[in-house]
Amino acid sequence: MTRSALVSLFLAVLLLAACAASLVAGPAGLLIGSGTALDPQAADLILFELRVPRTLLAIAAGCVLGLGGAVLQGLLRNPLADPGLLGISGAGALGGVGALYFGLAGMAPLAMPVAGLGGAALAMLVLMGLAGRRPPPATLILAGLAVSALVGALTWLALSLAPSPFAVAEALTWIMGTLDAATRQDVWLVAPFALVSVLLLLPLGRGLDALALGDDTAETLGMRPSLVRLLAIVGVAVGTGAVGAVVGALAFVGLVVPHALRPLVGARPGALLLPSMIGGAVLVLVADIVLRVGFDGTRLQLGVLTSLLGAPVFLWLVMRARINGSSA
Repeated sequence: MTRSALVSLFLAVLLLAACAASLVAGPAGLLIGSGTALDPQAADLILFELRVPRTLLAIAAGCVLGLGGAVLQGLLRNPLADPGLLGISGAGALGGVGALYFGLAGMAPLAMPVAGLGGAALAMLVLMGLAGRRPPPATLILAGLAVSALVGALTWLALSLAPSPFAVAEALTWIMGTLDAATRQDVWLVAPFALVSVLLLLPLGRGLDALALGDDTAETLGMRPSLVRLLAIVGVAVGTGAVGAVVGALAFVGLVVPHALRPLVGARPGALLLPSMIGGAVLVLVADIVLRVGFDGTRLQLGVLTSLLGAPVFLWLVMRARINGSSA
């Protein structure tokens, strides 16, 4: 069994344990094995209407972001790459803010996520148009930064001009990334896009390994670099767009997880995909459990917690790259 398979198996066991903890523990207390447990009817309501959707949504978001980060880092040959780099998550947030701004969120429960998905799809088209058919890594990064800057500016413009302070408060909470309002509708909305994203990205391991050797070498190995790049961009955009539309921005998940696992599975991009997908689910789910149990009663959001965890890692990576560059 390869190191990648062993690490994936270990992470899968951790994920099962985290799922069990997420289902039985929370602000309402333990649903199982506690003398202060709620009555069966209330326990069933909390379990199936609150904790199951929240757990499933955390797993879907973590899988998409972790896998997307590993794919982007392999595609761009840059350990600082992250799904938020392309601006797709921010575009999803912009669509949701637009639904709040124009009052669509109050008219239909699915208005915010649907608008977010539309924003993410539009950003993906703009990104592909800016980068071209065969974009080099630097061009793709610059195009993503341009899209991210634009959607960020439009988001804050909409918040600044919003007529209702209540809409601003709701939008800010959502933009920061939260699973507090997770419902079964949200799970059903995200699940198809997350599945499409996984089906597009997981088989790209051999292609990413070949691209690491250069386009010419990849072509001699029977790979089509342009097709690998297209599938990677579409897969990342579909998954992170759906997550950004429903959950909001969960920063640095796609950066931290592949970087933490690389010493365990090796530097080969294809070996990182499956462990990063499972590891992302573990990270988001454990962070959500910590938030629910350890910070009950506070207004700390999940995206803020992932940023607090990821920002030091990002700064360390930047400093290490600068030191390595200076020594070379």
